[in-house]
Amino acid sequence: MVRTSRRDFLKSTALGIAATTLGASETRARPFSLGLASYTFKEFSLADTISMAKRVGLEKIALKSVHLPLESGQVDITAACEKIKSAGLDLYGCGVIYMTNEHEVEEAFNYARTAKIRIIIGVPDPDLLELVNRKVQEYDIKLAIHNHGPEDKLYPTPESAYERVESLDQRVGLCLDIGHAKRSGIDPAAAARRFAARLLEVHLKDVSAATKEGQTVEVGRGVINIPEFARAIIQTHYQGTLAFEHEKDPLDPLPGLAESVGYFRGVLAAI
Repeated sequence: MVRTSRRDFLKSTALGIAATTLGASETRARPFSLGLASYTFKEFSLADTISMAKRVGLEKIALKSVHLPLESGQVDITAACEKIKSAGLDLYGCGVIYMTNEHEVEEAFNYARTAKIRIIIGVPDPDLLELVNRKVQEYDIKLAIHNHGPEDKLYPTPESAYERVESLDQRVGLCLDIGHAKRSGIDPAAAARRFAARLLEVHLKDVSAATKEGQTVEVGRGVINIPEFARAIIQTHYQGTLAFEHEKDPLDPLPGLAESVGYFRGVLAAI
C-alpha cells in the first residue's frame, strides 16, 4: 500500500523530473535547510564525505566524531573546518554525541566552540541536564536531544526527551529522528507539530516498518508519510536543518542518499 501510494505521488507531481532539475536553491525561500548527518558516510574519510555531500547538492553538514574526533586539538579542528568551509558547506552541528559524565559534557561544548558549531545533537544522561543547561547558556550553543527508538533506555521517543527539557533554557530541545519515532509507533508529522516549540533539529530518513524491527530505507520507499511530514514542517515554521541520515548500505550509501534527497526535494516542490 505504501509503495502504491508513493508511485501515485510520483506520477501526479512529476517528481522524477523535479528531482533531476531542482538543486539546493529550492529551499532558500523556506526557513529551514537541507543538510547531511555525516554518520551516513561513517565508513568514508572526511574528504569523501564532503565530496558526496556536494554531489547531492546539500549545503550543511553535522559531523560525527568519526570524521573529527572529539579529542582533536585546536589545530586539527581548525584545519577540518577550513576544509569544509572551502568546499562551500556550512558546518552547523555535530553529533550524535553521548555524554555520560561531566568531562564528556565539557569536552562536547569545548569541541563545538572551537569549531564554531551552533548546535550539538546529543544524548546526555538525565542527571547531567542541569550542567548541560548551564553550558548552553554560557556558550550560546544549542543542544538537541536525539530520540533513539524502542531499544533506547534514556530517550526512546521525542516525548521522553521533551519531558526532560521543557523547564530548561529554550536552546535545549529536541532532535526528532523520524525513523526512530516511527519505529516507536509515533507519527513523525504529529510529533513535529506537538513539539514544534522545542524542535531544534531533524534527522530525515525512512524505515521499512513501524516496529522495533524497522530498518532504514530510501526516503519515500518506507512507511513514513513523507509529504505529510513536510507539510508539518512547513506549517509549524520550522527554522532548523533537516539532516539526511541514510544508514542503509554503509559501504555504498551515495545512491540511496541521492534518491532520498531527490525524492524529498520533489515533495517540497509539489507542496
